[in-house]
Amino acid sequence: MKAAYIRETGRPEVIQYDDVPTPEPAGSEVRVKVGAVSVNPIDTYIRSGMVAFDLPKPFVIGSDVAGVVDAVGPDTTKHKVGDRVWGSNQGVLGRQGTFSEYVVCDEGWLYPTPDGVDDRTAAALALVGITSHLGLVPVANLQQGESIFIHGGSGGVGSTVVQMAKALGARVITTGSTDEKVEIAKSLGADVAFNYKKENVAAAIKKSCPEGVNVYWELLREQDLDHIVDCVSARGRIVLMAGRGSRPELPVGAFYVKGCTMHGFAMFNFNQEEQAKSAHDMNRWLKEGKLKAQIDRVLPISESATAHRLQEESTVEGSSSLSGKLVLEP
Repeated sequence: MKAAYIRETGRPEVIQYDDVPTPEPAGSEVRVKVGAVSVNPIDTYIRSGMVAFDLPKPFVIGSDVAGVVDAVGPDTTKHKVGDRVWGSNQGVLGRQGTFSEYVVCDEGWLYPTPDGVDDRTAAALALVGITSHLGLVPVANLQQGESIFIHGGSGGVGSTVVQMAKALGARVITTGSTDEKVEIAKSLGADVAFNYKKENVAAAIKKSCPEGVNVYWELLREQDLDHIVDCVSARGRIVLMAGRGSRPELPVGAFYVKGCTMHGFAMFNFNQEEQAKSAHDMNRWLKEGKLKAQIDRVLPISESATAHRLQEESTVEGSSSLSGKLVLEP
């Protein structure tokens, strides 16, 4: 089968696209004929060596997948040949990735694709959707009627947090780097969206929520905790999921007087059962039309190096050039 893989970490140019052996499922594994995959920042961190894992060689890149089960191991109970499925959590912790014609993974990391949902949508929402749900529900415990701020409501994670927060009944405030991205965020359900290059973020938040927001979801790699603590309400919750090398100062006095809490989390620290709960809600919202993918563009898997370069330019280098996910197909 064809696959995008690396033999050593480095710049996007280390990605090769060539033949590798087609994997066979064993135990509780299933094999998926890939329909679509998508790129996440963590994929670029692993490929570059920024996040160190003990990688098999060759290592097929990628975390997300959507497609059709075409073979099953002898111990499978959840999925059968012909089932449409989607999932994430591949390409980490020693597991092979998804940028290939076929993927073998444990059936516990896969979920049924709802009728009427295409593979592009399922793959684009996989990691960002599970991440968003984990951050909003078990981590931040966002409640109906509360308010939340997300910096960047048209990107992969941001657009998903906006939609899920609305599905949970929250008031959503977000930003965009351009007027076009502001309109995208509004179309996804944001109650308030503004161009952070034209308006002061703190002032805009306080205009919409004079007492501060209940939840502040931070997507920036370099955090300003003075600003964040100033923008949250009493007992406000701060969600951190980016900035591995960041070491911001914490305004301790304002933080504890307000009774704030700060929550750092990574999707890969949650087990199969915890993530399956997120996938269940995602599938329900997909069927109800409350959740859709924000896709920037679709490329062939043979152009994986180009996709990684675009992702790095947008996230690591801060160009914000992408408006949604990069999806790839065999």
